[in-house]
Amino acid sequence: MTKRLITVGHSPDPDDAFMFYALAHDKLDTGDLQFRHELQDIETLNRRALRGELEVTAVSIHAFAHLTDKYALLPTGCSMGDRYGPMVVSRRPLTVSDLPGARIAVPGTLTTAFLALRLLLAEPGVAQDPPLAYEVVPFDQIIGAVAEGRFDAGLIIHEGQLTFQNQGLPLVVDLGVWWQERTGLPLPLGGNVVRRDLGDDTMRHISRLIKESIRYALAHRDDALSYALRYARDMTRDLADRFVGMYVNDWTLDYGPRGRAAVRRLLDEGHKAGIIPSHVAVEFVA
Repeated sequence: MTKRLITVGHSPDPDDAFMFYALAHDKLDTGDLQFRHELQDIETLNRRALRGELEVTAVSIHAFAHLTDKYALLPTGCSMGDRYGPMVVSRRPLTVSDLPGARIAVPGTLTTAFLALRLLLAEPGVAQDPPLAYEVVPFDQIIGAVAEGRFDAGLIIHEGQLTFQNQGLPLVVDLGVWWQERTGLPLPLGGNVVRRDLGDDTMRHISRLIKESIRYALAHRDDALSYALRYARDMTRDLADRFVGMYVNDWTLDYGPRGRAAVRRLLDEGHKAGIIPSHVAVEFVA
């Protein structure tokens, strides 16, 4: 039987590797589908999704606001910041009010981290002048760039949230904590999307398989974690396990009503702030 090739894009990070372990190692019966994995940083995947290049891909929830014509959001595979999330760290102690005008390294303008930062800086009482001065830097180079003094502050994602203190950098704000205090909801950072032109049946099939892959990894944690360690960038096994636990959990199996509400609230807030150009009608694959 000739199988239909499905290219899956995800980040070269331990949480995504853990999530897709079963699919990447043929642990599941995929029927008439064959999966090929392409690993790239999240901002690159966001940009590729804008061009509709990948049948299935991880994207930032912020980026999804610009993709609804091409992609539907899968109910599984989300990365949710539940009282934690992207962080702003600095070379010397700063407050949130110091950030406008500071030179900030960011991992990409379509990342949810960047959307959350802009929402924070749009809050009443935060100085709006001078405007945010930022430069896009590969996510895994931001901590080093701040430590070397090339930037005043950096917006960090992925495992940098657990390792920034190794460079002696002070924390300015945890955007996951700020969002939860502001809204009472977790911060939806990333999700998996599937291209609409595959058709409803194939979209649902893919959705089921990704959920099975996540369940398999959680049930075979040691094996999946050993695979994920290949992408852990000098993290110890214990630290990688902690990071995976932050972003592959019950939220990842299904957003649930609260997670879906969080996605809608984030994108609505982005639209109200003028960051997202139009209202986003969030639909999940059944």
